[in-house]
Amino acid sequence: MYDEVMDCLINADGYVSGQELAKKLGVSRQAVWKAVNSLRADGFEIESVSNRGYRLRSLPDSLNSAAVKAELKTAVIGRELEILDSVGSTNDYLKNLGAGGCRGGYAVAAREQFGGKGRLGRTWESSRDKNLAFSVLLRPKIAPYEASAITPLAGLAVCKALRSFTGLDCKIKWPNDIIVGRKKLVGILTEMSAEFDAVEYIVIGIGVNVNQGEFPEEIAEKATSLLLETGERTDLNKLLARLLEQLETEFINENLELSRNALAEYSSLCATLGREVEFTRGGRRLSGAASAVNALGELVVNLPDNTELTVNAGEVTAQGIY
Repeated sequence: MYDEVMDCLINADGYVSGQELAKKLGVSRQAVWKAVNSLRADGFEIESVSNRGYRLRSLPDSLNSAAVKAELKTAVIGRELEILDSVGSTNDYLKNLGAGGCRGGYAVAAREQFGGKGRLGRTWESSRDKNLAFSVLLRPKIAPYEASAITPLAGLAVCKALRSFTGLDCKIKWPNDIIVGRKKLVGILTEMSAEFDAVEYIVIGIGVNVNQGEFPEEIAEKATSLLLETGERTDLNKLLARLLEQLETEFINENLELSRNALAEYSSLCATLGREVEFTRGGRRLSGAASAVNALGELVVNLPDNTELTVNAGEVTAQGIY
């Protein structure tokens, strides 16, 4: 009822009476009144006048589907959008919907995420109404081995969106963290459900540090936010719309492949290249110079003995980056 009343008020040309809303939605006027009060509690400014009804005057600053969709210009990604008040993990929530058959392009964002997942089992928390945590589900008709481009394409899309939206010199730390300077701004986690020869669905989870003014001492030297970098608060709804648009653009333009053009763009924005990196191979800790990213999205590393290795998974430490 909350969403239905919200949509009616957004699309109304002026005032709409409680009786009219109740009749249109097939509910009681009491139910309409309760929904209006819930919207007000969430920051919707709704004017009420006797004998005229309700009129929406402004949308809240906090994440809400109406404000996102007012900005969104996509054909598929985010057209079905769910905003959760609080959730453990948007990825886990969307994977459950994916197993239940939700359509490709479905997106879920949360005002608060308290059990999000990062790479290698790390947690990624998103403070209420300060940061942006969202996930997008894709149903590409590809084999599992063909899905390797999605992770770097997602990183490229997010990096490009943030650069144009904020003007910051955002870069990619291989494979798909987004950094400003030497500090982490965005984490991306891609998860897949597949059979032997076909992908069932892919969920891309994205966490952006937006309006967070400080970080716990243990990560303060490694993390940053848009607020800390720009000195200004960012509209979460506009930012989410811009990110969803760029994801769709990148995925469609490149047909979910790391094309020559996409690889060149990715490489030009990859801060890992040209740096000394360390990684583990066969239980040994190795180091070398990151020289390139190949067509599979793997990091090419030149060792001191001129051996060339490719890294496709695991933790890579890049000199000078958190």
